[in-house]
Amino acid sequence: MKMKSQATMICCLMLFLSTECSHYRSKIHLKAGDKLQSPEGKPKTGRIQEKCYGPCISSSNCSQPCAKDFRGEIGFTCNQKKWQKSTETCTSLSVEKLFKDSTGASRLSVAAASIPLHILDFRAPETIESVAQGIRKNCPLDYACIIDVVKSSEMTSGNIAFIVELLQNISTDLSDDVTREKMKSYSEVANHILDTAAISNWAFIPNKNASSDFLQSVNLFARHLHIHNKSENIVNELFIQTKGFHINHNTSEKSLSFSMSTNNTTEDILGMVQIPRQELKKLWPNASRAISIAFPTLGAILREAHLQNVSLPRPVNGLVLSVILPERLQEILLTFEKINKSRNARAQCVGWHSEKRRWDEKACQMILDIKNEVKCRCNYTSTVMSFSILMSPKSMTDKVLDYITCIGLSISILSLVLCLIIEATVWSRVVVTEISYMRHVCIVNIAVSLLTANVWFIIGSNFNIKAQDYNVCVAVTFFSHFFYLSLFFWMLFKALLIIYGILVIFRRMMKSRMMVIGFAIGYGCPLIIAVTTVAITEPGNGYMRLEACWLNWDNTKALLAFAIPALVIVAVNLIVVLVVAVNTQRPSIGSSKSQDVAIIMRISKNVAILTPLLGLTWGFGIATLIEGTSLTFHIIFALLNAFQGFFILLFGTIMDHKIRDALRMRMSSLKGKSRAAENASLSPTNGSKLMNRQG
Repeated sequence: MKMKSQATMICCLMLFLSTECSHYRSKIHLKAGDKLQSPEGKPKTGRIQEKCYGPCISSSNCSQPCAKDFRGEIGFTCNQKKWQKSTETCTSLSVEKLFKDSTGASRLSVAAASIPLHILDFRAPETIESVAQGIRKNCPLDYACIIDVVKSSEMTSGNIAFIVELLQNISTDLSDDVTREKMKSYSEVANHILDTAAISNWAFIPNKNASSDFLQSVNLFARHLHIHNKSENIVNELFIQTKGFHINHNTSEKSLSFSMSTNNTTEDILGMVQIPRQELKKLWPNASRAISIAFPTLGAILREAHLQNVSLPRPVNGLVLSVILPERLQEILLTFEKINKSRNARAQCVGWHSEKRRWDEKACQMILDIKNEVKCRCNYTSTVMSFSILMSPKSMTDKVLDYITCIGLSISILSLVLCLIIEATVWSRVVVTEISYMRHVCIVNIAVSLLTANVWFIIGSNFNIKAQDYNVCVAVTFFSHFFYLSLFFWMLFKALLIIYGILVIFRRMMKSRMMVIGFAIGYGCPLIIAVTTVAITEPGNGYMRLEACWLNWDNTKALLAFAIPALVIVAVNLIVVLVVAVNTQRPSIGSSKSQDVAIIMRISKNVAILTPLLGLTWGFGIATLIEGTSLTFHIIFALLNAFQGFFILLFGTIMDHKIRDALRMRMSSLKGKSRAAENASLSPTNGSKLMNRQG
């Protein structure tokens, strides 16, 4: 009877505890991949006080206690006469709470119904002082004992900060032997604070390095992960995925692909990590492992350290891909699908520098940028293990430069058209000698070259380098290069024309031969340079830039095929002008024809003005390629480049008094003909003829 009553007591006690445990677990149990929701069906993000009472004085601060069952406080800052939340440390988690349920369960199991009461131990549990101690005691094999408590917690800033510190402690103290089960439990905890519902609360964590610490902890933990099969899908949570495979020096090119959604409504975003064959050859014969982790929401969470030169936010426009590789491997290829696929979403390949706590542009180089995806070549190091693409939004500076270019090009094109109309109007009156004839041939071809180059520039500005536009963009770059070079080579021929005028040996050259030389220099030389540049650089896709239809600078330095000839011609022209300025003072040197001397002087003045302008324009253009160049250089280059056509009209045509005189005479002649025709129609003879016809 005594034994029966004792058994009854044990059963009752077990029933009570089982009911309590079931009641508790019913609040926190989730299916794999589900989100924790409140009774109203919304994700839990913290029941905290969002108001601060009291007078709001500019830059003043205020704090409020957290809601019931939370420790910490909420900080507010007065901004524009309104209290705005600035920090929040409200947390319901603690080391004791993490292991409270696990400790009770370990002391009393359902199997205890058959155990005598005096054997059961009801002493107070041992105090757990650290996360590592609690995990070693309760769940050393898979770390699963902390999952339910973490996933049941509300996504307050304080709880997020606590979980980040929890993951840091695990990565530091418990990463000696990371199994697949441990990695899955670790990732479930990480997934909770990567949820889209938690993103906004990361901003209120007082420790601004929390997001960087989190990423570094995940990478550190994954570094010790063991892979047993040739290829494994280790973690497949909504907001974190992990894959890995074995590699050695005989392995062919390997890749890992990811497909994840940045929120619950959008389509999946793709990402891929590739290890080139030439890199795998660096490995030892024994097997190594490669691991990659993908985060769809971490890009919105990562907070960069303050940068003086970066005032605008740089949003991440793809997955964040972390990579763990053997030390001997240094170069990887990454492909990112763009989240924002608009035409203006310019991409930049970057790596996260864990020491500088910011995106590092020098870690990666862009290989391909099309409408939907970007391909990057990145350098893997111990401090740069995570990579992504940034979206560079157009700043106010970009818009100002765009307006300057647009207005300037419009004026330039109208000026060049007007220049050609004026030349056609006065042509017969100004081409008196061979020199004057060739001078105006130069002006016309300079105007035509720049006008055509501007048209190609406008065509190129309307193209994004999509796959179907690539060949078109190559053609646009080629013709822009060719006609801009023609502009300078016709300027060079102008300088040679000056030399022709002052050297006796060239006096008797026929006009046809001069034309052949002029076109050979003006169009032949640019054609040779442009074709050679394409032939050398295009086989390796290094002819044009990735972000614009213009010559490449970063990879092949193809832009030098324009910059060097242009600047050399500027230097030669300036030397010629100086020589003419000195020699024309000596009456014994120069043409015997005073008319030719006057023409040579006009050409020299024209070259003396236009050459420095063109030289300055492209001098500033090259300066803008240097990283960190002042905004002033960009604005000056945009102004000079956009108004080149106006300068040619002004200094090459309008300021030439011979052209002005010829234009006046032409206008007077037209007026005279108009008056003569009018008078003729009113004369008596015409009147009598008209009467005879009527009769």
